[in-house]
Amino acid sequence: MSRFEILSTPLSDLVVVQRQAIEDERGFLSRLFCSEELQAHGWSGEVKQINHTLTRDVGVVRGMHYQLPPKAEAKLVSCIRGAVWDVALDLRKNSPTFLKWHAQEISAANKRAMLIPAGFAHGFQSLTTDCELIYLHSESYDPVLERGLMPLDPIFKISWPLQISSMSQRDSNHPLLDENFEGVAL
Repeated sequence: MSRFEILSTPLSDLVVVQRQAIEDERGFLSRLFCSEELQAHGWSGEVKQINHTLTRDVGVVRGMHYQLPPKAEAKLVSCIRGAVWDVALDLRKNSPTFLKWHAQEISAANKRAMLIPAGFAHGFQSLTTDCELIYLHSESYDPVLERGLMPLDPIFKISWPLQISSMSQRDSNHPLLDENFEGVAL
């Protein structure tokens, strides 16, 4: 029995994972990750790193982050408290959905996650206070290969649902794309 329903998105290889909870009077059990089940939908290899974030205020934007090869990483992003507007941006060179983005509300209540392929940038906006996310990464963090893009870049036209209440100085200083950006070659 599968514990996940896989929902397609308009972006090539990006899927939403709907967790199926087993519930009774005590509460529920929900599987966050299963390598065997997610391999057919783009997860390959092992989980090399798990991160947990807390965003305290509503309207905060974090992102758009990615890593270059050979540490380009897939991410499974789950919200375990609160709700966020989760955004994935396709940066893969020669992808049919190059520079297109997809956003999905993921929350503790809806038990959804985004399975984001390598070569995508990722970011989110908090929709509630005290949002907690769990990230499973297929590669370890490498500061030399880490990159970021300005979340308000007019090329992407990301529709953030709320007025932005704050963004880190680091994220606000990420570069805008220029016409020479060819994408991430995987």
